[in-house]
Amino acid sequence: MEVHHHPKVEKKNFKEYLLEGLMIFLAVTMGFFAESLREHLVNNDKRTQYVESLIEDLMADTASLGDVLQFDEAKLSALGSMYQCYDTVIKNLTSNACMGILVKYSKVNRSFQLDDRTLTQLGSTGDFRLLEKEDADSIMSYQRFYKHYYDFQATIYQEAQDNVRNTLNDLADFKVNTPLQNVSNMTGNDIGSDVVQGSLLFSADKALVNKWFNELQLYVRVINAQHILLTQMKTKATKLIQFYKSKHHLE
Repeated sequence: MEVHHHPKVEKKNFKEYLLEGLMIFLAVTMGFFAESLREHLVNNDKRTQYVESLIEDLMADTASLGDVLQFDEAKLSALGSMYQCYDTVIKNLTSNACMGILVKYSKVNRSFQLDDRTLTQLGSTGDFRLLEKEDADSIMSYQRFYKHYYDFQATIYQEAQDNVRNTLNDLADFKVNTPLQNVSNMTGNDIGSDVVQGSLLFSADKALVNKWFNELQLYVRVINAQHILLTQMKTKATKLIQFYKSKHHLE
C-alpha cells in the first residue's frame, strides 16, 4: 500500500505571531486615524461654510434693519406735528387738513424679519454641534434678542397701531378717509397721499378726537421703543459679522 507523506509545516515562533499581531494593530489604528482625520477635515470645511453663510444672513439683516429704521425715522419726524395739529383741530373741528399726514404715517407698519436660513439649516440637520461653543452661543443670543423684538412687535406695537386705526374708523368720513388709506402705489418710504380732500372728521365729538390724539401719542412712544430695539439689534448684527470675520480669518 502506497503511503502519502504530508509536507512538513514549519511552526511560527512567538516573535512572528507578535509581529503579525502588531502589524494588524497598526493597520487598524492607522485606518482609524485616517478616518478621524478625514472626518475632522470635512467638519472643518462644513463649519467654515456655516460661518460664511451666517455672515451672509447677518449682512442681509443689517440691510433690512437699516430700511426699517429709516422708515420709522420718517414716521417719527412726520408724527411730531401732532401737537400743533391737535391745537388747530380742537379750536376748529373743520380745520383738520393737518391730520392727513398723521393718518398717512400711522396706518402702515414695516416690521423686521430675521434672515434665519442658516439657523434653520443648523437646527434641522443637527449641525449646531459643528460650531465652536463661542460661535453657537453668540448666534443663539442674537436669535433670542430677535425673539424679544418679535414679541414686542406682535403685542405692544400691534395693539398701539390697532387702537389708532380703530378710533380713526369711528372718527373719519368714509369718502375722505378712503384715499388716505390707499397704499397700492407704495414705493420706498412713500405710503400714499396725505392730502385731505374735504373735512376728514365725520364726528363732531371732541372727546373722540382727543382719544385719537392720545392714542397717537402712545403710538409714537411705541415706535420710539421699537427704534431703540432695532438699533440695538443692528449693532449686535454688525458686531457679530466683525467677530466671525476676525476669528475665522474671513476678511
